[in-house]
Amino acid sequence: MFRLWGKEFKENRLLRDTVVCDDSDDTRTHKVFRALDEICYEFDLSKPIWLDSTIEEFQRHSKARFTQDHFVDSIDFDYLEIQVIEE
Repeated sequence: MFRLWGKEFKENRLLRDTVVCDDSDDTRTHKVFRALDEICYEFDLSKPIWLDSTIEEFQRHSKARFTQDHFVDSIDFDYLEIQVIEE
């Protein structure tokens, strides 16, 4: 089972979080993008842009942070963090 944890932070405090589970036979990349879409839908956010540095960070640590630079719209928190917690 694949599980992705999405967390929203402001001033080093956790505002809200959610875990998305995926049992499909799809690729890891598709699971990550689908889970991120679900997290953004639940938190009512626009989809963040994956910068090269974000991709490298996610490939190394299975964790990525999306700040204001990654969103087209204005956000009212400091960053959105996603982390793979089970594969």
